[in-house]
Amino acid sequence: MKAARIDRFGGPEVVEVQDVPVPSPGAGEVLLRVAAAGVAPWDAIIREGNSKVSPPPPLTLGSDLAGKVERVGASVTEFRTDDLVYGVTNPQFVGAHAEYAICNAGMIAPRPRRLSALDAASAPVIAVTAYQMLFEHANAKNGDRVLITGAAGNVGGYAVQMSVSAGIDVIAVARAKDQPILRSLGVDAVVDPGGRDFEHGLPKVDAILDLVGAETVERCLGVLKPGGKLVTVVTQHPAPKRTGVETIFFYAEVTTARLRVLTEMFESGRITARVGSVLPLEQARRAHEMLAGAPHDPGKIMLAIS
Repeated sequence: MKAARIDRFGGPEVVEVQDVPVPSPGAGEVLLRVAAAGVAPWDAIIREGNSKVSPPPPLTLGSDLAGKVERVGASVTEFRTDDLVYGVTNPQFVGAHAEYAICNAGMIAPRPRRLSALDAASAPVIAVTAYQMLFEHANAKNGDRVLITGAAGNVGGYAVQMSVSAGIDVIAVARAKDQPILRSLGVDAVVDPGGRDFEHGLPKVDAILDLVGAETVERCLGVLKPGGKLVTVVTQHPAPKRTGVETIFFYAEVTTARLRVLTEMFESGRITARVGSVLPLEQARRAHEMLAGAPHDPGKIMLAIS
């Protein structure tokens, strides 16, 4: 089978599409024939050797995927051959950028009926991240107000949609050019972090969902109510501290149960996927060049595999 792999750490140039054997599922695992897979910033982190969870090279990149069950391993009872599923491969976030991939059975779920393979494969990590930030860590509920930095990004877009559909008021921090997309998602309050004193005059919020870190979140911290929560997934900038405010950092944990919740949201129309540039597996290196700054369409960078 074809797979996008690295034999050493480095820049996009180390990504190569190679011929490797089709893997076999072990106990608790499922072999998928991959239809589509997402390409995301954490793939670049793994490629560069800066991941704390992935194995050393040689390895096949990729985590988010959608496909058809080819075989199931021992003790797997919830999936059968030819089931259409989506999710991630494993806690190491590797192995998806290939024609076949092994997945932990507890990290995939039946694919939402209204989503294509590309749409479904674009969602798992970023949508679960938004769900965990908003509902599990910020504990936001109807009537609350949250401020979301990086609201127009991939995770931010899901956090916005989930907030609006749950009756949570949103203050979106995003560049002026992104205001139209955010308003189309139902956000009334959009502020540009490039503006002078943009944080002045903002209403108090129950939680901040931070997706950019650094100066932007530091400037926003003053609008957080006493007892409020700052929830962040940003690793390169330590979260600022404030007395009387709980700061929470976490890594997303994709599980079958959380994916089933997302499926209900997709099926009801409360959230929609946003696919960006789509490339064939053979152009996986180009996808990494896009991660590094090459032009690409807004939304998740995707590989169409089969």
